[in-house]
Amino acid sequence: MTISTRGAGKAPAVLVLEDGRSFRGRAYGAVGETFGEAVFSTGMTGYQETLTDPSYHRQVVVMTAPHVGNTGVNDEDPESKRIWVSGYVVRDPARVPSNWRSRRTLDEELASQGVVGISGIDTRALTRHLRERGAMRVGIFSGNAVQDEGVLLAKVRQAPEMSGADLAAEVATKEAYVVPAVGTKKFTVAAIDLGIKGMTPNRMAERGIEVHVLPATATLDEVYAVKPDGVFFSNGPGDPSTADHPVALMRGVLERKTPLFGICFGNQILGRSLGFGTYKLKYGHRGINQPVQDRTTGKVEVTAHNHGFAVDAPLDKVSDTAFGRAEVSHVCLNDQVVEGLQLLDQPAFSVQYHPEAAAGPHDAAYLFDRFVTLMEGPRA
Repeated sequence: MTISTRGAGKAPAVLVLEDGRSFRGRAYGAVGETFGEAVFSTGMTGYQETLTDPSYHRQVVVMTAPHVGNTGVNDEDPESKRIWVSGYVVRDPARVPSNWRSRRTLDEELASQGVVGISGIDTRALTRHLRERGAMRVGIFSGNAVQDEGVLLAKVRQAPEMSGADLAAEVATKEAYVVPAVGTKKFTVAAIDLGIKGMTPNRMAERGIEVHVLPATATLDEVYAVKPDGVFFSNGPGDPSTADHPVALMRGVLERKTPLFGICFGNQILGRSLGFGTYKLKYGHRGINQPVQDRTTGKVEVTAHNHGFAVDAPLDKVSDTAFGRAEVSHVCLNDQVVEGLQLLDQPAFSVQYHPEAAAGPHDAAYLFDRFVTLMEGPRA
């Protein structure tokens, strides 16, 4: 990746998809070239949380909202220590941010972190193309990186695909750390970091949980060394079919019948642990406005998503697994994709979305309370 942070606003730029379609615009953020999987996010707000979500590692995010950067960038809302997207695509960047917490423009933040982006293109046409053709590899080229499109297309087609990508360990913490409980400590949770967002352990801490965040490579002995009342598996990037170590670790937790909660990548890990398969969605679910039904209550909630893979589990029956009976607990109302699993004979459940709700909505916050209820209940 060749990057310069100077002259971004004036440099020409081109976006090239692996099927040959291209879009021309202006550089946004850093100038240079970058590659990744082209995906689109339907959220109208929360771009800081999107950019700093480790689950977006090696993805080029297309914002469907036409006007981006309105509130600038602050120092309070990032979900990790850096921007993880490999590229950023917007239609009309804000010329002047307006928010009392703003410290700098989004353009400046992207440039300072070396994130190559493009602006001034028809993001509606690009999103429709991805919906029809599916998520695919893409390159963004600006400044001196702009060449003959045939050359650029060849570069895009040499980039790695998301299928088969094992990425969780690349974004996870290398060293364990503790997020203390707020107020009186009630429980201890071992949280396996597969790409965890900062708000997630905070939501647990608000409920009196001391959270020990452990690397994706943690062993079963390391998990139980913290004497957990529950174990949490986080969100994260990549293809769940490659996540053999997290699956083996989760199976060890299930064998001990410790209360377990997983989200996003953690939902896919639970699916694999129970013997279900996973598959790649055509264009995935990304944004903060995805309708999901909790089948255990019938309630419909609007939820925050970022996933390109899903669990292949039957919607119409209870399944027998090595750890007892399991069923699909949540389903997406747009396309009937599995959005949650639960075991019926021991305390374990998961969802395919983000209940920590940074930057919103808050419909799914009850899931942390459900986890607390599991830890309060009798052990099987």
